[in-house]
Amino acid sequence: MAEKKTIEIPDFITVRDLATVMDVSPINIIKELMGNGIMVNINQEIDFDTASIVAEEMGFDPVELEEEVEEDDGSDRPEWRKILASEKKKNLEDRPPVITMLGHVDHGKTSLLDVFRQANVADGEAGGITQHIGAYQTKYDGNTVTFLDTPGHAAFTQMRARGARATDIAILVVAADDGLMPQTREAIDHAKAAKVPIIVALNKIDLPTAQPDRARQQLVEVGLTPDNWDGDTLVVEVSAKENLGIDDLMEAILLTNEDINPQANPEASPSGTVLEAKMERGKGVTATVLVQNGTLKVGDTLIINEHYGRIKAMYDWNGNRVKEAGPSMPIQVSGLNGAPSPGDQFKVVESEKVARKIAAEIEGNKKAAKSSRTSLDDFFRQLEGGGENKVLRVIVKADVQGSLEPIVSSLNKIENEEVDLEILRADTGNVSESDVMLASASEAVILAFNTNIDSAAKLAAVSDGIEIREYNIIYRLLEDIEKALRGLMAPRFEQVVIGRAEVRAIFRIRKIGNIAGCLMRQGEGRRNANGRVIRGKKLLADGKISSLKHLQDDVREIREGFEFGVQVGDFEDYEEGDIIEFYITRQVQP
Repeated sequence: MAEKKTIEIPDFITVRDLATVMDVSPINIIKELMGNGIMVNINQEIDFDTASIVAEEMGFDPVELEEEVEEDDGSDRPEWRKILASEKKKNLEDRPPVITMLGHVDHGKTSLLDVFRQANVADGEAGGITQHIGAYQTKYDGNTVTFLDTPGHAAFTQMRARGARATDIAILVVAADDGLMPQTREAIDHAKAAKVPIIVALNKIDLPTAQPDRARQQLVEVGLTPDNWDGDTLVVEVSAKENLGIDDLMEAILLTNEDINPQANPEASPSGTVLEAKMERGKGVTATVLVQNGTLKVGDTLIINEHYGRIKAMYDWNGNRVKEAGPSMPIQVSGLNGAPSPGDQFKVVESEKVARKIAAEIEGNKKAAKSSRTSLDDFFRQLEGGGENKVLRVIVKADVQGSLEPIVSSLNKIENEEVDLEILRADTGNVSESDVMLASASEAVILAFNTNIDSAAKLAAVSDGIEIREYNIIYRLLEDIEKALRGLMAPRFEQVVIGRAEVRAIFRIRKIGNIAGCLMRQGEGRRNANGRVIRGKKLLADGKISSLKHLQDDVREIREGFEFGVQVGDFEDYEEGDIIEFYITRQVQP
């Protein structure tokens, strides 16, 4: 019996890629899957278990590809998470999880949230659609949970992105009759970019037109394989209208919360995220903020980018005045001198005088920082310092699927040891305002291939400092990305020996010290080079050339065959027969 060929298969793989690994026709794989009751197309992803069954039936021995797990160095975290990471473990306490409701317009996010908080908010919204970010807390089985309700339609994509970055867990609300819609896919992109776990709530399951399995299949296509299909995404069937599956959804939230174990230090200096801000008659500027570390109190002085102020009053989600707010608590504050933007980070400082000084510095630097933060050419400037995990994020838009696939495939094949390339979104059609908002929230560059840019997207890109690169030749797009990745790499340097000299005599010069009288044996010596003093196999000194003379004259260089005097740094212990190497340091071109 012939030995089976071993092949490595990752957690998820497209039918096309599996065919390449097995060196068989994709048609044969599709037939095999159909025989097992699974209907797929050539570009659809299947999980390892499904792929391994097909591989075994076709005479292969599949093994799971072990992918390296990259450690989170914290460079991509919001500021409050960086602060929290610096806290001592003994000071941390469990805090309520913060849940964000994401999804397409009219799929039932607010109605579902309405069930949780037992208040009829949906009927009070304009047109039944949420027009702002709301924040609420509720209790279930003794556990407090914080909910953020974000708008679902494209006009509020930026607010939705900000909500995702403030959350611990994202609940993706999908109507079982509609399935995945454009804004649903955008919400998934934002949740993935924020690196938060996703729970899917299949709403409107009570409708006779509901097609839950069709919705699950669509989830698989975007990389969210349901748990009951051997995936790791919790998918819960619910009906906000009939109050079905609510307990199951809450159990899924608490189960996920156990895995992520959110914590904070209630005694730390308060910090967190702005959810919304507005001007209110009688109150002035009010801001809804989410406390994420520490305990915020009336009388604290906040600094939020260029805005600041002493808290005059605080109100909870029910409109009740409170004196303090701990971690994961949403609160409305008054007393700021201006309205900050959703997603801005706040912190507490000791006085308004300190806050004014910080705000003035931020205001002065804001324009320069904004104009260069997502330029492909200048992207490396924000990634200074060695050792950090560097990521170039891109959004790819193309005219047709036939162009998009080879671009994405080629980008995924670009390898770099120091810099990661992350594709946040790859889609066909014009560059939209939604694309710009995602780029803004994630500090990404937009690559547009043979496609137009919507006028609203152009205005948003200028306003947010987002770079949109347009191409009509694929290899030029790939060349630019490769150059950008090289630019993001920490520079490498090498030492190049340019000359070797032998010490023939030692001269004592007053006020200078010992000088080595040498003969240049090979190459040349330069005044602006470095030198090494070597005796046998032992390195005695390494430093800048501090003196280089021919006869009595200072010279810039000495060529092979000439005698000269040299001093390496402040070294004086020369002996006849020592070797002095002249070398320069130059950057290695990638």
